[in-house]
Amino acid sequence: MKILLAVDGSSYTKKMLAYLATHEDIFHSDNAFTLVSIQAPLPPRARAAVGADIANGYYADESAKVTNPVIKFLARHGIEPKVVHKVGQAGEQIAKVAEAGKFDLVMMGSHGHSALGNLVMGSVATQVLAHCSVPVLLVR
Repeated sequence: MKILLAVDGSSYTKKMLAYLATHEDIFHSDNAFTLVSIQAPLPPRARAAVGADIANGYYADESAKVTNPVIKFLARHGIEPKVVHKVGQAGEQIAKVAEAGKFDLVMMGSHGHSALGNLVMGSVATQVLAHCSVPVLLVR
């Protein structure tokens, strides 16, 4: 099974990894794991001021801060994931990666906001569910 793990470095990512580690039916080396980290784009003026190379370096550095601890965690369990870094709106980008990569499952942590909280603040999980035809497992 191809599993896409959406990670953002938050405590909700840690909860998702803890869930994964306790479910051996999902968490084994026969499955192919890919990590996806999404960085918010810099404002256009800031990107123009620093240049594309510096902006791209910034995106890579920020993504590595998020994915490196997860890579180490998975390595301790004998799993070597692929890593994908994207820039843009998180929910939309996660759904695009899931569709393009023909993944069987998307796993992600969720803040668990109420319906009113989602309406006011939005939710990456809600956006992924709205844009993605791949099954999504939300861990709260």
